[in-house]
Amino acid sequence: MKQANSHLARRLGLFDATMIVMGGIIGAGIFSNPYVVAQQVHTPTLILGAWAVGGLIAIAGAFIYAELSSQVTESGGQYIYLREAMHPAVGFVYGWSLLFVIQTGGMAAVALIFANHVFELAGATASEFSAALLGSAALALLTIINCIGVRAGSITQNIFMILKLVAIAALVIIGLSLGRSPSNTTIASVVHSSTTWQALIAFGAALIPAQFAYGGWQTACFVAGEVREPKKTLPRGLLLGVLGVIVVYLSVNYVCVHVLGADGLAQTKTPASAVMRLALGSKGGRLIAAGIAISTIGFLSQSMLTAPRVYFAMADDGLFFKQLSQLNRARVPAFAIGLQGALAILIALVASKYEQILNYVVSVDVVFFALSAACVFVFRKRGQYLSPSPQAERGSGGEDVTPVNPTLNPSPRAGREASDVFRIPLHPFTTLFFIAACAVITFSLLYKFPMNSAISFGIMLLGVPAYFVWARRGAVARP
Repeated sequence: MKQANSHLARRLGLFDATMIVMGGIIGAGIFSNPYVVAQQVHTPTLILGAWAVGGLIAIAGAFIYAELSSQVTESGGQYIYLREAMHPAVGFVYGWSLLFVIQTGGMAAVALIFANHVFELAGATASEFSAALLGSAALALLTIINCIGVRAGSITQNIFMILKLVAIAALVIIGLSLGRSPSNTTIASVVHSSTTWQALIAFGAALIPAQFAYGGWQTACFVAGEVREPKKTLPRGLLLGVLGVIVVYLSVNYVCVHVLGADGLAQTKTPASAVMRLALGSKGGRLIAAGIAISTIGFLSQSMLTAPRVYFAMADDGLFFKQLSQLNRARVPAFAIGLQGALAILIALVASKYEQILNYVVSVDVVFFALSAACVFVFRKRGQYLSPSPQAERGSGGEDVTPVNPTLNPSPRAGREASDVFRIPLHPFTTLFFIAACAVITFSLLYKFPMNSAISFGIMLLGVPAYFVWARRGAVARP
């Protein structure tokens, strides 16, 4: 591993890390996905239960990434974990998928949502081309801001995150002031007449949109190289951020069920707008449209800030274009940020609908979630990061007994004190729970959206020959 990573400016504190986590999670999904959950499970208890279980999955993931991030102070997140635990090829395929599917595809889709809501605020009807142009302009502007420096990008992210929370708080407070909707006895009778297996299938289907909305907390690990005291700051930021999002999501869904009722929520594709219109009329609808626009632009700002650090780390390893590892005068990987922005703009101009992009993005994303969780077992078995003393590393007879994957160089983090590393509560049960949840979501996506999933997995697998091309060219920096 080269040393360029160590030259990234460490300017982000606990508040920045927490805002990055929350900004990576809270996007447009919380304003629309509640109705998808309500279509699967038809009582307030089950609706809120699905969001609570989704939160438990997210907190289990946060525990996993807290332990991993407390051992790694380099920028790169999942790429670093997969490279160290498994093989450089696995890390490369993740970074490849992040660039061509996961991050840029999601950013392009969200940029289109932002553009459509801006046109809605203006009272204009947007064509697909005009929405793509406006979304591309937003992506270009955020690319420039994040190339100026990490502090400029994080300040932008924090401002949008705070505005986003203000909009959600307004929705919750105004919604609680409205009267409760009467329960629907017809739907209740349907629920009681269903079998246990049917109820489990329905609840599992409800977890898919809930989990979509909870995704994104792991991206704070991408900027570990720019966080002050990352071994302490990142785990705390992860846990505080995810806990904060769980509170926000449960509050929003409670308000939607409180005002619209379970059946009314299931029939309303824009539940947040419906709540606000009931309270404030058309002005309320425009207000929440502004909130959604703020939410989406905040997500884009967070994406611009974090993911390019993965491409930076890949190039620093000699596994990608050399320019991606170069820093500008502000000590940020401007070329990597620019490449990601350009690809997102390209996808925004030529891609299809948001829903289709989202399906194949998440199909690949959850696979790498599960693989990253498996890294915990690998690292613990090796004891690679937790050798507390030189004597323990040398053995009683002086021989070197530090366990190292023969395909990798010894980790530069070996020899850390165990007290420096966050430990996952109730491991291995929480870790296995998270892996199982990822497997269930992957199966559900393959079953429900086979074409989109096939496309995403095809793009992901193209990263395998791409890795060996770089290896043949002698670009691998770590033999």
